[in-house]
Amino acid sequence: MQNNIRSESARSLARVERGNLCSGCGACALIAPDKIKMEIQPPGYLRPCQTGGVTEEQDQMIAQVCPGLGQTVIAGDRPDDPLWGPYLEMHVGYATDPALRHTASSGGALSAVLVHLLKTGQVDAVVQTGAAADVPNANAAVLSRDERAVFDAAGSRYAPSAPLAALAPLLNGEGRFAFVGKPCDVAALRALAARDPRIDDRIPVMLSFFCAGVPSLTGSAAVIEALGTTLADTRAFRYRGNGWPGRATATLNNGSTLSMSYHDSWGMILSRHVQHRCKICADGTGTAADIVCADAWVSDAAGYPLFEERDGISLIVSRTEKGAAMLAAAAQAGEIQLEKFDTSNLASIQPGQTVRRRALLARLLALRCLGRATPRYRGLHLVAAARQNSPARNMRNFWGMVRRSLTR
Repeated sequence: MQNNIRSESARSLARVERGNLCSGCGACALIAPDKIKMEIQPPGYLRPCQTGGVTEEQDQMIAQVCPGLGQTVIAGDRPDDPLWGPYLEMHVGYATDPALRHTASSGGALSAVLVHLLKTGQVDAVVQTGAAADVPNANAAVLSRDERAVFDAAGSRYAPSAPLAALAPLLNGEGRFAFVGKPCDVAALRALAARDPRIDDRIPVMLSFFCAGVPSLTGSAAVIEALGTTLADTRAFRYRGNGWPGRATATLNNGSTLSMSYHDSWGMILSRHVQHRCKICADGTGTAADIVCADAWVSDAAGYPLFEERDGISLIVSRTEKGAAMLAAAAQAGEIQLEKFDTSNLASIQPGQTVRRRALLARLLALRCLGRATPRYRGLHLVAAARQNSPARNMRNFWGMVRRSLTR
């Protein structure tokens, strides 16, 4: 099987490209690292570029794990919410280190768990996403081996990232690692772990965060332009953090800074540049991870988040027994402050995720009526989520997707 080399494009990648379904996770580059690499393509998304023939086995593996083509969730005996997926416990909390809490995007709970894993030797390093060294608004996979490195990588990065593409050397080497990635990254890695035993040996911990979608680099360049400067004059760019929710901040070559609010940067600019695959995502909440963190937004009476600056608070979802044990140990060690969370309030503090999940079935049906490719979802309760919408709202989402697809 390994000798059955295909010289033409992999069928799996061609299917993804026809439907514009790539999430940019890099799973295909991990499966065939010598034949596929991730490259930035217009308007600024990471996409696979095939440089040589892949084997039939590799092609089939990509088709089985690619989150662009589908995702399967098996809840087992865990509570399984139609919107939020399977979980064991939900908390709100924050890092007890005030500096980490301030630097991170939403209370620093995820970073605090990583610090605990490193301090206790449960992992040798953390694979996570940080700022690229050469392009201030771009991302790169980084390997954090100590608390300082976790601190430096803290904060959301609303730009394309393909952390799975960086894992091949780690799987073939020594050590144990925690992995932090977008929900689609973790879903692909978990699916691949069922087929490649090296992953569970080398990457025993998988963490994620609630994700509203991946904007293009064109989007972040538009933020920098709206700040009144250019990418060429920008030395560093921070999307969030240094407060909650924190401001988008460009540090210029002369050392001065320019910034704008999260409401303006994400709400008015970046959210308009989110890639197509994210708009039909059934799992923005990291159902495959051990622990998932998010913003525990404070909302007004109408349920709209208030983005006034305050001390950060994280929503923390333990999805596996391993995740629940890690979180409890981090709290016991004093790295994180926790309190139980009433799950009935989740829709009100995460309205964006709520709206998208309820709208998803109508959007997928619209694409299928147009003959467009869509991911194949199993165990993600699309019908139950859609029933939480009114028929009128579902119809608006259906026709909205039809209109966008025909004019795109």
